[in-house]
Amino acid sequence: MTTITVDRFDLALLNELQKDGHITNSALGQKVHLSTSQVSRRVQRLEEAHVIERYTAVLDAAVVGLGVTAFTHVTLDRQGEKRGLAFEREIETMSEVLECFSVTGEADYILRIVAPDLASFSEFMMTKLVRLAGVTNVKSNITLKKIKQSHVLPLDHVMQPKQSKQKIRFSHS
Repeated sequence: MTTITVDRFDLALLNELQKDGHITNSALGQKVHLSTSQVSRRVQRLEEAHVIERYTAVLDAAVVGLGVTAFTHVTLDRQGEKRGLAFEREIETMSEVLECFSVTGEADYILRIVAPDLASFSEFMMTKLVRLAGVTNVKSNITLKKIKQSHVLPLDHVMQPKQSKQKIRFSHS
């Protein structure tokens, strides 16, 4: 477990970088009231501590021809580390699956899947997902309209109002 201490400037940098990972250090410094060199040092420290995992471009699925998004609940026939790990390894190879979460409740996993259209989604489900070893139950919800989608994590909980510093604890493997 790694611990890093951040202050209000680090949090402001993280908030701005989540909104625009392409922003220059100069522009970032203007937004958070730090010099370009201070921004550079702080961002490098946050990257090295893996608070900043990576930078990426967020594409609009519909614009690139992926008009169907589904949230799919998957149940395996039996619980067990081997069965779950085998399922997870297979899911990692499927580009249609954007996210996979191991969950509690009625299902073992929830997947976010994209496809160009319903026929493609059906083909993926019938030829790939339901044929995985151990899959016994699959239930999907097809989205009708995107109301909100964000990649910006809320950071308000990190800083307490009267504190100048707070520790963020995270593990890096």
